[in-house]
Amino acid sequence: MLGTSLKIAQKALKRNKLRTGLAVLGMTIGVAAVLTMFALGTGAQQSVSSDVKSAGTTLIFVRAGNFTRGGEESRIPTGLGSATSLMPDDADAIARISGVKYVSANVKYRTWVEDGGQREYTQVVGADSDYAKQYDWSFVKGRYFRHGAVEDAEPVVVLGSTLRDKLFGDENPVGKQVQIHNQPYKVVGVFETADEDQSDTAVIPYTTAQKTVGTSSIQMITVSAEQAGDATRISQDIRTLLRTRHHLDNQPVQPAGSAALGGLQMPGAGSGGETPDDFTVKTQASEALTKGLNTSVAAFILANMPQMDQTNSQEMAGTLSRAGSTMTALLAAIATISLIVGGIGIMNIMLVSVTERTREIGIRRAIGARQRDVLQQFLVEAVSLSAFGGVFGIVLGFLAAVVITQVLGWPAEISVTAVALAFGIAGLTGVFFGFYPARRASRLSPIDALRYE
Repeated sequence: MLGTSLKIAQKALKRNKLRTGLAVLGMTIGVAAVLTMFALGTGAQQSVSSDVKSAGTTLIFVRAGNFTRGGEESRIPTGLGSATSLMPDDADAIARISGVKYVSANVKYRTWVEDGGQREYTQVVGADSDYAKQYDWSFVKGRYFRHGAVEDAEPVVVLGSTLRDKLFGDENPVGKQVQIHNQPYKVVGVFETADEDQSDTAVIPYTTAQKTVGTSSIQMITVSAEQAGDATRISQDIRTLLRTRHHLDNQPVQPAGSAALGGLQMPGAGSGGETPDDFTVKTQASEALTKGLNTSVAAFILANMPQMDQTNSQEMAGTLSRAGSTMTALLAAIATISLIVGGIGIMNIMLVSVTERTREIGIRRAIGARQRDVLQQFLVEAVSLSAFGGVFGIVLGFLAAVVITQVLGWPAEISVTAVALAFGIAGLTGVFFGFYPARRASRLSPIDALRYE
């Protein structure tokens, strides 16, 4: 009977192509709207999740060397010296710590950057391929250099927008060459940032910078945490890792107040007579909060950083939960409205069809068709309309999500689950809104139906 019902439904729907097309169009628009909203909603929710998790100070700075000036009673470092205690392998090891998102080895120096007649003395930063992501730079021209350029120590450079203006004015420098430390470098990109110092900077692969200054060590490791609330915990894990890698736990204890390192460490980093660190780890928050303060006040703030991070983490988790609930409610409301509109269209079409085919129903009942056969017939037609609308709606939803993403720049992500859900909802909508017309048709009296004009 199902096969027969499908054949009859096909003929009935072809008989009134315009009406069928309009009914399918209504469901198509409804399903497309649902799928597009799911795609944009999922992308937006992930974007909000990422923004909320990374809100705050996520950067951690690991610098080579460790010495102090003053503040002996606080036993914390207040300054840094030049040292060769950090290596690229240390950065690779830090990248494997839980909660770390990006890691970049850094080598910095100041030198002349030239372009023909223009010459600027500025800072050159040797960095890894994730350095631009750590500071969320936007590129107005070109792009950032790839990981392969770091591995091969290629002579490529990206310029801050301020430095670009000084050297090239309004010209596009991508593809041109500049002289850095009397060596030619190809410009591959120009970035914009709110930091004025970074905007006047040239960034090259750190391996290239190592060759230039003639060293195998690195001066600093910049680490990005996935969540701001984990910064203090990750900084502690970094210290534990580097002390193990540098074999500091196995070295003889150095007396406090020694001339080499000043005898002072971070809280817990030298207390009890342990060997001082040959590096310094500071979070972005701790640097900002302790800048310009004397060592006693700075020590108090640093000692309370874990509690501050825990509070921030809890607040961000609550914000993320509320944002997710709001987004889910919005999607549900839009989906409900869209599907109700499409479903009402199908119901109207099916009610008209039942009225027009009353004599047909009477004939079928007169020759032995049961009520459930008639009910099945009209349900199959309603579901067929919904299924066609669902297929076309999925295609239209894909196209709409792509266009909106490209034109407006909104994030969109369409999953297989969303497609299956949209198609399943379309079928259920056909059953729900097609049931009343089908039930009405099945309950027609055969005699009254045959008399119907």
